[in-house]
Amino acid sequence: MRKILIQTTIETAVEDWSIQRFSLLAQLLRDQRDAGGAPLFEVLARDRAVSGQPDPVLAGLDRSDIDVLWLLAVDVGNGLHPEECRAIERFRQRGGGVLVARDHMDLGSSVCGLADIGVAHHFHTHNPEQDARRRVNDDTGTPAILWPNYHSGRNGDYQPVTICAPLHPVLADPASPTGAIRWFPAHPHEGAVSAPAGQDARVIAQGRSIISGEMFNLAVAFEGEGGCGRAIAESTFHHFADYNWDAQQGCPGFVSEAPGDGMHTHPAALADIHRYVVNAAHWLSRA
Repeated sequence: MRKILIQTTIETAVEDWSIQRFSLLAQLLRDQRDAGGAPLFEVLARDRAVSGQPDPVLAGLDRSDIDVLWLLAVDVGNGLHPEECRAIERFRQRGGGVLVARDHMDLGSSVCGLADIGVAHHFHTHNPEQDARRRVNDDTGTPAILWPNYHSGRNGDYQPVTICAPLHPVLADPASPTGAIRWFPAHPHEGAVSAPAGQDARVIAQGRSIISGEMFNLAVAFEGEGGCGRAIAESTFHHFADYNWDAQQGCPGFVSEAPGDGMHTHPAALADIHRYVVNAAHWLSRA
């Protein structure tokens, strides 16, 4: 049985994107069974212990029995301690799989302290997108949120996924008419990710802004050659939040945009993100 750590980069806070806002993700993974009915994954879901100090779990990740880290970077730039970054890098070097998801503007920018995966994430004041033409506000409905903020739809709705050939295993779905996942949860202001030059990484899925029509990257996969752990860089943690799978789950009070209900009325979209999560968990753990 593979062990997965789902970890946020903030302390527990009711009015924030703490780990309780990702309960459906954790439960989905806990519910997976093999042919004999035994659990496939053991899941530990937690917030960080104390800000500004090395977290006892993250800082010891490379010495743990954890197989996959699902890092939800929900901080405003100070969520990862340098000691934790070094432990995560050693964790990958020993074969551990890592998924890193962030959000708009500078939300989650502490991941820039990570080697390789950190370079794949672009923020407003840290490692901005190389193409200066993209350093503009896409979503203008929430003026306080600046670029990168690609508008793929309302929270609670879904967006079409453009598959980047060749089809990556995490996006495969034999039950789909296309053989691939077709839908992701939408979000009004997604962040920016890219495949760093000179690394064994490539963009595997893209979305399109419903405001500008601009294509943007949803996910980048690192193949983990030479014994290094596999990794995925995700444009937003909202692909995995309870609120984006089911808007009736609620959200922190600072969220001002009205939600949609597409994920509720179009069950195939919810099934697709479930398939993606399970695919990613298997692929990252090399199971």
